[in-house]
Amino acid sequence: MIKLFYEIYDFSIQKESFFIKEICILLNNEGGYIGNINYIFCNDDYLFEMNQKFLKKNCYTDVLAFNYSINKSISGDIFISVDRIYDNSKQWNQFFMFELKRVMIHAVLHLLGYDDQNHIDKRIMKKKEEFYLNLFQF
Repeated sequence: MIKLFYEIYDFSIQKESFFIKEICILLNNEGGYIGNINYIFCNDDYLFEMNQKFLKKNCYTDVLAFNYSINKSISGDIFISVDRIYDNSKQWNQFFMFELKRVMIHAVLHLLGYDDQNHIDKRIMKKKEEFYLNLFQF
């Protein structure tokens, strides 16, 4: 089951079912099964505190994914800073919804076991992101 939660009150995704359907397509295409995936949309301060508490990092980030997957059953909590997505979309001259969808896809790829800690893995993840953004026509 995929659920969306909001820790901020001035943001919500219209037509949540479309986003959920696309994530289901991605999981199916990658050979994963839907466990429990929670997207939690928050602000910079909320995610900054989580980054400090759980990863011991003193920096802002756009997304944190906590993976609880077992075998092919994909589960996890995905925290997304709407502030960071907005700033990044402006910085990269991109639509907000495009950047949001990219980060949502990126996080699920992490739950599936993809990594971006080195140059080769980053390139693989970027190609996967682009594939799914194109597939979902964004």
